[in-house]
Amino acid sequence: MTPPPSPPAAAARRRGGPGRAATLAAAALLLAVAGCAPPPRPVTADGPPALAALPEPLPAARRFPPRRPPPPARSNAEMAQDVLELAFRLESGRRLERLTRFEGPVTVGLAGAVPPLAADDLADLMVRLRGEAGIDIRPAGAGRPAAITVEFLPRRRLQAAVPQAACYVVPAVSSFQEFEALRGTERIDWARLERRERAAVFIPSDASPQDVRDCLHEEVAQALGPLNDLYRLSDSVFNDDNFHAVLTGFDMLVLRVLNDPDLRSGMTEAEVAARLPALLDRMNPGGVGGRPLAPALVETPRAWSQAIEAALGARAGGTDRGAAARTAVAIARARGWSDVRTGFSYFALGRLSTARDAELALASFLQAAAIFRRLPGAAPHVAHAEMQLAAHALSAGQPDRALALANANLAAASEAQNGGLLATLLMIKAAALEAQGRPAEARAARLDSLGWARYGFGSDEAVRARLAEIDALAGLRARRAGG
Repeated sequence: MTPPPSPPAAAARRRGGPGRAATLAAAALLLAVAGCAPPPRPVTADGPPALAALPEPLPAARRFPPRRPPPPARSNAEMAQDVLELAFRLESGRRLERLTRFEGPVTVGLAGAVPPLAADDLADLMVRLRGEAGIDIRPAGAGRPAAITVEFLPRRRLQAAVPQAACYVVPAVSSFQEFEALRGTERIDWARLERRERAAVFIPSDASPQDVRDCLHEEVAQALGPLNDLYRLSDSVFNDDNFHAVLTGFDMLVLRVLNDPDLRSGMTEAEVAARLPALLDRMNPGGVGGRPLAPALVETPRAWSQAIEAALGARAGGTDRGAAARTAVAIARARGWSDVRTGFSYFALGRLSTARDAELALASFLQAAAIFRRLPGAAPHVAHAEMQLAAHALSAGQPDRALALANANLAAASEAQNGGLLATLLMIKAAALEAQGRPAEARAARLDSLGWARYGFGSDEAVRARLAEIDALAGLRARRAGG
């Protein structure tokens, strides 16, 4: 979440994170790992057999059905800390004096150049919000004003207003034109709201289907609930690391709490804090008991956040990104963290070390995966890290290991509803099978990847480019050319 220029008018999904280079919420790309292999040439009709033989046109994008994720695996004492920090802070650290939310039923409308799958993904999201968060949310009637308007515009226009954001939500407006007219004024300052009556979510119309869905999940959720993101959360979309693509059980519990009738707009942090224990014990009986986190584990120092942002390029400028990642690792270790922030620091270091120091990259991804594996709700994090390890194995001529790593993480990618990650793992699987001399199985895996790739990456060109990158890692193009 990246706030735009002061005053803080919007909550936003940041460009950057594990998969923003080619798709906002796909797998951490192999482009860095491809430094171990020759870069692929453009794919043409006379290109590699595996690519030239793909169906024309490629299959339509596949979609994930709605699913109910498990509840958060933490105590209600910790949950209370998280709820308060999410609801009463902006990402800048600015404190909010009062709780704000929509009071009563919430309607949602679509505007602009609506992408083909967006209406279905929004409908699925509203089903989940009603069933899991208990929010009375439904489509706005035809021709009627909506409490939340989701407007689709070209990416270049959205990022001209808020450069570092992939998508964002703005209070007290119903259109991008209205936002532009009020930008920089107190009328769209979250901290000055008394209650939420209108909000607009702005999403690129030229993004991939998965990018659109991810923006719908995070920005509609922030319109309804918390405005902050916390790097320490391993099981939430309210985290700038962007590993989670859709709302989790933790997120739904937070939304259910903040929209419960026992709370109301205008309540102070102390008033909400007094009611949270009873609310959480009623809603989350599995979390009864436990202790809050120690202050040293709750706080994320600004120096670490700045290092991560510089490493990922969100605000890098002329910074040495590798040095920034090493700084993030050093801060995490000095703090004694054993949570997702440390794993993310190693993950960033791995990505940024691949072209320069393959051994350091491999060690960093292994360390990240080991840390992620111990954390609640971090199966997608493990899958991202081990996808990088599988890519390394392909480039090192170890198809057996690449296949094992890909197979081990397919279920996690599917459960996380991450089409880009799922497609990438299937493509790695296909390349590994082909390298093992199992062409029929390789073709089946490659074909299985295409619908998910269309959802995760969007265009045929992007799908073919990803296939070419992975084939180049495995050296398959050279083998085919050699006969």
